Amino acid sequence: MAEDTPSETTDRDPPAEAIHRLPTLKHAAVAPDGSRVACYYTGSGSNEIHVLDHASGETDRWTDGEAGDTNIWPLAWGPDGERVLFHRDDADGGEAYDVFAVDRDGEVERLTDTDGSTQLRGVGPDARLLVRSSHEGGMDAYVVDDGDWTRLTDREKPVYYPILSTDGDRVALPTGEGIEVLDAAGSVVAEFRVGGDEGTATPVGWAPDGNRLLVESDASGVNRPGVLDLETGETEWFGDGEHVEEAETFLPDGRRFVASRSRDALSVPVVYDTETGESREFDLPAGVARLGKWPSRVLDGDRVLVAHATPTRPAELLSYDLASDETTPIFERDLGPFEPGMLADVTYERVPSDGVPETPQAAVEPEPGEEFAVGTLFWDGGERPSPLVVFPHGGPDLASERTFQPYVQFLCRRGYSVLQVNYRGSTGRGRAFRRALHGDWGGAEQGDIAVAVEHTLDRYSFLDEDRVAVYGGSYGGYSAAWQMVQFPDLYDAGAVVVGMTDLEAMYRETMPQFRSGFLSTYLGTPEENAELYEQRSPVTHAENVDAPLLLVHGENDPRVPVSQARIMRDRLTALGNETGPDGTVEYHELADSGHWGATDGVPEPLAIVDEFLDRRLRR
Repeated sequence: MAEDTPSETTDRDPPAEAIHRLPTLKHAAVAPDGSRVACYYTGSGSNEIHVLDHASGETDRWTDGEAGDTNIWPLAWGPDGERVLFHRDDADGGEAYDVFAVDRDGEVERLTDTDGSTQLRGVGPDARLLVRSSHEGGMDAYVVDDGDWTRLTDREKPVYYPILSTDGDRVALPTGEGIEVLDAAGSVVAEFRVGGDEGTATPVGWAPDGNRLLVESDASGVNRPGVLDLETGETEWFGDGEHVEEAETFLPDGRRFVASRSRDALSVPVVYDTETGESREFDLPAGVARLGKWPSRVLDGDRVLVAHATPTRPAELLSYDLASDETTPIFERDLGPFEPGMLADVTYERVPSDGVPETPQAAVEPEPGEEFAVGTLFWDGGERPSPLVVFPHGGPDLASERTFQPYVQFLCRRGYSVLQVNYRGSTGRGRAFRRALHGDWGGAEQGDIAVAVEHTLDRYSFLDEDRVAVYGGSYGGYSAAWQMVQFPDLYDAGAVVVGMTDLEAMYRETMPQFRSGFLSTYLGTPEENAELYEQRSPVTHAENVDAPLLLVHGENDPRVPVSQARIMRDRLTALGNETGPDGTVEYHELADSGHWGATDGVPEPLAIVDEFLDRRLRR
């Protein structure tokens, strides 16, 4: 559609704001007959559902505002290919998600109506839905059949990855000890120990014949894909044993499957033959390329849909032919006003760290951790001398990758160099690295960030060590707050967006599934580890803040309640810090905003951070 196509004209020096005018494309899903692809696309200026006919190249927009502003959960097709199913939050960021369906005429139907948060996980051939939902407390798996709900699980910890069989009659889900298979009424029909006693196992997809499951497990120390035979209970494992590999999807022949292989903050799909054990990587330029676990990205027997991005090019959709290794763009992306070479590229490096930097630790002195080679991504903003923005990722079980990152490119266009750190606890490096954060939240992983900052300042002489800021959202916001109280000598400013500051209060006030499935995993409970909760809370050490600190929070955030920002603000004020543009503390609450709106680089919070950094680091 013409109105959804970015301008092909280029400016000699487009402003940083133009980065956020580049349309975003997310969550592509292939129709049951393989002829069309649905995705979220913002080319019209708002988040809308578009449907592409990849044979003709024609694109239709199916929504006009009905999709809502957030697009964190995937789209899916109805079984007849006539409707696209999507999620919408009607609570202004409060994550009251329900499932809706839209057809080509723009007619929208609500398929679930709950007081909780509901996420679609599968669609059966008879339109039966598999969801995970908190509408009865916790986060459990349900089958929704023509409006009737059947609760499949009732667990203290949230259920994360239930998957629906091809015939819609069975559900596989992880248990912590292995994998269960339930019938549509919730009765357990089979239990499997997968991967041994170490690690965790997750079901990913059903084979076309319904007799096997594509699974993954990190029991060997590195996540590997496998195929579980439901009749024998035996699992055959694949993978090179060196790199983390995530299972993604069976191909229609049931003999082959695709996984994604992580390597030094890159990702490449790999196709496996289960009969011969042979494998080969897709022939794609270095970047981040994935199919996705669900919904289907299979176009036909040998062609799959791949989302591929590089640090300097946004994600585009490619049809990848496994028989010829040829790619055909389905949805190409241009750079709007930007020319090739205008955007910052990234340098990846591994830095040895035991979690204890040379910089004095002002809050606590944790014991050194195991030494790891911590991954760093450095983006040169081009200014000389250059201020540095340290930008730790959220999660914490996520990772920064060598892909297109609008918020990083925005900062670079504004003249800042940017450092990202895949500290211990990040994904993509194996079980020991990921679990090193358990029981040590706010410990060695925060030391990893500081070690990386020291190394980067030493390596790049053009960086101005007197103009260093730390900025992050969610767990990255916690990291920013903790860096400011633990390593105040390193930083000249800090920006905390929807960040945790008081862990005990966070435990009491967050959503139940984040209390049981998140905080308890990393910290235990406050009753078990009261000292750790207090010791690793930034508010406990607020007196260490001696540089300008910005606090930004969405009023409706259910994950990290706005009280977390208020607690830190009030404590800093009680210590005598002045508030406002000329004071130590700057504070902003965002009305009609929740957790995601404030962390995805949307204009309002990013504009606030940009203005703050401009005043505090421009000298």
